[in-house]
Amino acid sequence: MRRERRNGVIMSESYAVNEKRELILQKVKEFIVAHGGIVKKNQLEELHIDYRRILDFVEKGDLIRIKSGYYTIRIGDYSEDELIVKLFPDAVLTMECALYAYGYIKRKPYGYQISVDKNTSKSRFKLEFPQVTPFYAEPETLQSGVDRIDFGNAKMQIFDKDRLICECLKYEDKMERAVFQEGVLSYIKDEKKNIANLMKYARERRVVKKVQSMIGVWL
Repeated sequence: MRRERRNGVIMSESYAVNEKRELILQKVKEFIVAHGGIVKKNQLEELHIDYRRILDFVEKGDLIRIKSGYYTIRIGDYSEDELIVKLFPDAVLTMECALYAYGYIKRKPYGYQISVDKNTSKSRFKLEFPQVTPFYAEPETLQSGVDRIDFGNAKMQIFDKDRLICECLKYEDKMERAVFQEGVLSYIKDEKKNIANLMKYARERRVVKKVQSMIGVWL
């Protein structure tokens, strides 16, 4: 077995290798913490570390791969909401997830429904946890009627209430009937709804007839 002398102490080759590994691991962990706790593969490339090292850290349980290309130290440090904010900062909360955030429905939906640019990579949504359902949209439609709310100790984009109802009307067939009805009725009762904005978004999303037939009679 090869040995080397360091500061007057003779160390085995395996000890030196392990020490080097621990130093690299510590460097990676510090980098991840400094970048918000979750990083992408291309961010780790800034460290100029052989990617096989990262794979070894994952295999040994020193790092956690949340999904392909995304890494953290401890998955338990984050709530589902926080993971959504960190993994999909460009997305907009919509449908049942947004209805629940506004208090329009009582039961928290399973998973997360988010609107994203139709040109985004489909592989982004291949993850076991948390469950995500993307709604692909034209890029320009993601700029209209968007607010920000506190979500998982951070800020997340969400369609405002008037735009959200138009989304629910547009994708009514993708929702449970009871949830759809609960959300629409809650909106109708909301004193802060903006009918002018509702009709504006209805024209943009091409659901004017639905607004007139399902909501207009109650206004």
